[in-house]
Amino acid sequence: MKENERFVRIQKEGSEFGMARQIWVDKVTGVTYLWMCSGYAGGLTPLLDANGNPVITRIPRED
Repeated sequence: MKENERFVRIQKEGSEFGMARQIWVDKVTGVTYLWMCSGYAGGLTPLLDANGNPVITRIPRED
């Protein structure tokens, strides 16, 4: 992974050929996203807490 990439994958489940689930974090804002795909279809959505606010995950900076 390149050092200057904005998003980092923190979890991966499933298979490349079936349904896959991945958790991505925006290193700038800390917003956490769920990516799901199956076959040629996929979707991305922010994860929300119980109050409807985006889940924030802090990623340590790599200086």
